[in-house]
Amino acid sequence: MAMTIHVDVVSAEESIFSGLAQFVILPGEAGELGILPGHMPLMTRIKPGAVRVQTQDGREELIFVAGGLLEVQPNLVTVLADTAIRGADLDQAKALEAKKLAEEAMANRGSEMDYARAQVELAEAIAQLAAIDKLRKQRH
Repeated sequence: MAMTIHVDVVSAEESIFSGLAQFVILPGEAGELGILPGHMPLMTRIKPGAVRVQTQDGREELIFVAGGLLEVQPNLVTVLADTAIRGADLDQAKALEAKKLAEEAMANRGSEMDYARAQVELAEAIAQLAAIDKLRKQRH
């Protein structure tokens, strides 16, 4: 039997995933992180993007996160996401609209705060679209 690690992905609203996994891949601040069972302890921020969980039975769960924190212990991975959406629940039309609105807000910026918020919203929309693309490729 393959070694596994327990993974919890939670947002402020709900628990999105809780179970055993062979490994987890997620968007760390300095690049993509791969976590295997027995990984050394780690705590870091994560960027908007896709969390990929290879489950104990070999399925891949895809979860979009809009940033947050990652805590790794040798037998436990906890993702505390600002927002988390199951891959199957991602809405491409909504993400494209959010991207368009963020780009318009950046082009017509009023204050630096508005521009910064628009940049964050644009990054989240682009990350959601990338997650949708990964999910589609996974299904084909």
